Parts: sequence; structure tokens; C-alpha cells
Amino acid sequence: MNGKNNIAIGFLTMGLFMAYGFLLIYLRDFAPGKEEWVNSYSIGKHFETRLAHVHGNLFALLNILIGYLLLRFNDKLSNIKTISWLALTGLLMPLGILSEVYLGFPPIFVLIGAIAMTVSVVWLGISFWKMKQININ
Repeated sequence: MNGKNNIAIGFLTMGLFMAYGFLLIYLRDFAPGKEEWVNSYSIGKHFETRLAHVHGNLFALLNILIGYLLLRFNDKLSNIKTISWLALTGLLMPLGILSEVYLGFPPIFVLIGAIAMTVSVVWLGISFWKMKQININ
């Protein structure tokens, strides 16, 4: 795994969370009981689903970026497989939020995903910091 899967899964995840945004629009503007949904803007399921939507798209974008950088600099970076897997594991965070809201799962997947994504980003940053020279051409 050298970053290609991060890009592919990142785009697919972004598409899913963008589509999920349409569900949120429906719940806000068209669903029966929309007033109750709107009134719970900053609490409960409404707040949690917005967190999942935002973090799902952010973590998808991070996977696309990380995947591109791993592909582009794979000959100059070390531990690319581990960084790639950590970034993909990070997608458990927004999926974990949705699992909590809709399935009643415990927040363990949220924590695992958040930690994995943070570690992947920091590890990649350190890897670039240690890199001798970058020739972008």
C-alpha cells in the first residue's frame, strides 16, 4: 500500500459523506418533524450527525492528500505503509460517530480513528521534516 488506496478510498468516502449531507438537508428542511430536528441543532443526534459529516469529509480529504504525498515522495519517505494504514484507520472516527448515533455502539471506534489519523499526520510531518531535500520537479 503506497498511497493509491488512500486516494481511492478517500474519494469514495468523500462521496458517501457528501451524499449523507443530502440526508441532513432533508432532515432539516423537508422531513416530518423538521422543527424538532432544527431545534436540537447543538445537542444530541443532530449535533453528532453534523460532526460525522464534517469529519468524514475532512478525513477523506486528508486521505487523498496523504495518499498523493506518499505516492509522490515514496522514494524519499520511510514507513509509508504504516502511515497509509493509519490514515485509512482514521476513517473509523466519523464512521464511529455514525455507529454511535444509529446503532448505539460505544465510542471506541471514534477514539481509535481520531488517534490513528492524528498519528498518521504527525508521523508524515516528521518524515517530511527529516527529509534531506525535496525536488518537486
